[in-house]
Amino acid sequence: MNLYIEVYIKVQNVPSEASLRHLTNYGKKKHPLEVILGSSLGSLFLLIGIFVLLFWKKENADEAEEYDLDHVAGMPTRYSYHDLQASTENFSKELGRGGFGTVFEGALIDGTKVAVKRLDGLSQIKKSFLAEVETIGSIHHFNLVRLIGFCAEKSHMLLVYEYMSNGSLDRWVFQKNPEMLLDWHHRKKIILDIAKGLTYLHEGCRQKIVHLDIKSQNILLDENFNAKVSDFGLSKLVDRDQSQVVTAMRGTPGYMAPEWLTSVITEKVDVYSFGVVLLEILCGRRNFDRSQSEEAMHLLELFKKKIEEDQLLDLVDKNSEDMQSNGVEVVNMMRVAAWCLHNDYTKRPSMSMVDKFLEGVVNIELDLDYFFSNPPLPNTILGVDNQEVHVATTTSLIASILSGPR
Repeated sequence: MNLYIEVYIKVQNVPSEASLRHLTNYGKKKHPLEVILGSSLGSLFLLIGIFVLLFWKKENADEAEEYDLDHVAGMPTRYSYHDLQASTENFSKELGRGGFGTVFEGALIDGTKVAVKRLDGLSQIKKSFLAEVETIGSIHHFNLVRLIGFCAEKSHMLLVYEYMSNGSLDRWVFQKNPEMLLDWHHRKKIILDIAKGLTYLHEGCRQKIVHLDIKSQNILLDENFNAKVSDFGLSKLVDRDQSQVVTAMRGTPGYMAPEWLTSVITEKVDVYSFGVVLLEILCGRRNFDRSQSEEAMHLLELFKKKIEEDQLLDLVDKNSEDMQSNGVEVVNMMRVAAWCLHNDYTKRPSMSMVDKFLEGVVNIELDLDYFFSNPPLPNTILGVDNQEVHVATTTSLIASILSGPR
């Protein structure tokens, strides 16, 4: 063996301790631990390499997405996370909380008050968020809450909206405090404002935008009690040549139309939800209220019962003397709600038709018995406590397909 080593070194002319060690151990069996360690280290290095490659690709993809947003015409202002952290005083004044995140009061450098919505735990749908920003920033209508800007920095995703000083509609219509109760004049105006906002979404754009989550919490009021539709997190695009689309169930139980059980929807699901909100405004109570007796908990079932008994005056908001004194007109408005709540979506009106009816442009005889001739609404859609349904991935809406200000 030593002779062999000497000859090998001379031939190679590279005296090496490592070479000697290698040749001395030549033919020996490797220890099992060495084999395991070697194999494990090799696999570890391979996994690290794959992870680094995937991370590099993700970082580049994220940068490309953010670069694309910066180069889209008509985009709302882009803010840094540091800017919004400063404008909200480190997110100290909370305005409200929802299924997607928390809203805080803030002020821009020029003193303009804003509402900053911080989206929590949504990094997995960042692409949908970026597409939504592009879309909402392109919609301009007086009865839709305006998106001023956004932030998309790594895991930080925030939306900056115009500030609505009177908050959400549910703060006002479910009140027992006489000083905060809305009179009939204000309620009529709010109902018309909501109808106009939905009409724009359904018919004012080149392709229909179905909101899919119309409820009292998503209607905001400015300092003059002008109502504006907000929160487009679940909205979906419907081509004008499509009579209906198939989509996963989304929205808030209590406001969801019966056809959600089939997952085949049209813009008429918004009409149904509008009907529920309309009833809440007229009756001054939530569509599901545990404080009521068992037979009166579900407003829609109670509504159907009062129609059959011809006692709709019983449903007019009892906390408001002004609503009571205008009871006949309020009951007439309930006919519009019944029209919108028809179980058969093909029998519901379009929002533009509702808008024209509310403004007195058209006059239609509304037969309440006809609208509620179908079986009662299923409890699976009525829901309990208005808990939000799990949200499916939103459909991105392309800004170029939307019309300009109306």
